[in-house]
Amino acid sequence: MSTPTNISLSYRDAGVDIDAGDALVDAIKPFAKRTMREGVLGGIGGFGALFEIGKKYQEPVLVSGTDGVGTKLKLAFHLNRHDTVGIDLVAMSVNDILVQGAEPLFFLDYFACGKLDVATATDVIKGIAQGCEQAGCALIGGETAEMPSMYPDGEYDLAGFAVGAAEKSKLIDGSKIAPGDVVIGLASSGAHSNGYSLVRKIIDVAKPDLNADFHGKPLADVLMAPTRIYVKPLLALMASMEVKGMAHITGGGLVENVPRVLRDNLTAVLHKDSWTMPPLFQWLQQHGNVADAEMHRVFNCGIGMVVIVAQENAEAAMAQLSAAGETVYRLGEIRARVGDEAQTVVV
Repeated sequence: MSTPTNISLSYRDAGVDIDAGDALVDAIKPFAKRTMREGVLGGIGGFGALFEIGKKYQEPVLVSGTDGVGTKLKLAFHLNRHDTVGIDLVAMSVNDILVQGAEPLFFLDYFACGKLDVATATDVIKGIAQGCEQAGCALIGGETAEMPSMYPDGEYDLAGFAVGAAEKSKLIDGSKIAPGDVVIGLASSGAHSNGYSLVRKIIDVAKPDLNADFHGKPLADVLMAPTRIYVKPLLALMASMEVKGMAHITGGGLVENVPRVLRDNLTAVLHKDSWTMPPLFQWLQQHGNVADAEMHRVFNCGIGMVVIVAQENAEAAMAQLSAAGETVYRLGEIRARVGDEAQTVVV
């Protein structure tokens, strides 16, 4: 395994604390070690991380994804809470490659700051390791960069990179989706990592007490809840039946993400009474005076992942996902598209 964080010695003359970088490496090694899995090669300190795909696949296809946490970081800075954004970082990439039928294999992170705060960085990277454990992938490398005067004091940026593999014949591209197929929704854990520019604007206007109780938890906890990682239950579902399509509901919400897996001649019809919008989104809509259409475009509105299966498999799929701990909804169905109508409609 390559070192999950590297502080360039070239910064020594710029006043960067190299000892802090060494302390961070020592602090996070145990957490990265817990994510190791079959296929990881090499030891700590290499210039690159090594991973062997092995013989599990006949025709392996590598699927990669990269993402960040967005302006949710601004809320983390405001609250001085850094223990969950690492999970968000992993989730955004592994859920993306999962929907193409890929099993996440390994993950790399990039943490950039003006001056390294070991405690903050350790909290962030511990979260990254937790996310990797949830996804079953190895944290095998990364970079921590100190760039004086580049970032305000106390702030940092994050990027993540996930690589997975899928059997070429089992890649999921939506090409098998047909009229009559059933659209299943898996509950989100909150706003995940999208729409936080609007969330922060609503907070600025409404000025709520973020420590006040909100349906049994402080509002800050609800706002910072980490993105749900759907990898293990959906890999198990793919192993037991044909999954025709999946959509990770990120920026663009339901109405812009579901069409990404549909052929041009199909429309997904979602019934808004098939699931209840969680209290957080009701609060955001009320205090932000946000129209329904905008809610469906900006937020996941309580649905973090969409799964499309044949009608004859729908009940079994929902039962299996429920048994795996997911909250599952039968959202609607696929039908032929009429003219140039939207490819996802909420009725």
